[in-house]
Amino acid sequence: MQRRSFASAVSAAAAAPFLMGAAPSGGDTPASAAADKRLKRDMVASLEAELQDRDTARAVAAWIYDIGFDWTPATAPIGAFDFLIAYAFGNRPPANGGDPTKVLAEPGPMNELLADTVAQVRAKRTLPVYAQWEIAHFLTEKYNMSQVIAINPVIAADGTITYLSTDGVAAQIAEKRKSTPGGVGTAGVVGWRDHIKRCVLTTEGRGMKAFAPEGFTMPDTYDPESGQPWTRRRDLYLVHDMNAQWQMKRTELVARMYPNG
Repeated sequence: MQRRSFASAVSAAAAAPFLMGAAPSGGDTPASAAADKRLKRDMVASLEAELQDRDTARAVAAWIYDIGFDWTPATAPIGAFDFLIAYAFGNRPPANGGDPTKVLAEPGPMNELLADTVAQVRAKRTLPVYAQWEIAHFLTEKYNMSQVIAINPVIAADGTITYLSTDGVAAQIAEKRKSTPGGVGTAGVVGWRDHIKRCVLTTEGRGMKAFAPEGFTMPDTYDPESGQPWTRRRDLYLVHDMNAQWQMKRTELVARMYPNG
């Protein structure tokens, strides 16, 4: 009985902000805020009926809403940033064929769009840019941009290429920023429209303050010829991204609820 009471209290506390509803952001209208509030209540009611457990329904509905319905990252004005991070999205198969495990993919049109977005931000304020190599390629070749630090894939002694995950990129940048005079600083994150929320969260998870640049629209035109199947169409990519977010949420919850293992 004591264990059940404790679990119920934890679940209810976690879900309280969800049920009250967050204050509308600058882009929300009263109508959309009201619709969100109704959706949240309906989600809890539906899960409670299915699970026969209101406390668990309240907690889980909050996580489902966060991962499945909220795709907007935290933003900040570019004056708040010390550097930019640009995360790649998709690629194209090697132009001349060959073993794809040992021949670099082509950067692809989606990464060119991301480079264009970085250039728009840099036009407002010159900041060092840590960019995955697919984006760095366009920043240097198309824009002749200075202060670009390319984050490259890992190439083994036998030539085998290991492309970095979003977290792998963030980890490399965090390590590089440790030796920066003045400390790690705050990152302005550029990423694909449906990827950027996770990019910001992943950057934060590696110990860097991170926000999307306020007032800039992230690209969202999918490439049906992408070398990564999950980045060829939006519905498939959203499933991929939600899966990654759930993995992050699971790790976070286990660490928070059972910090001693």
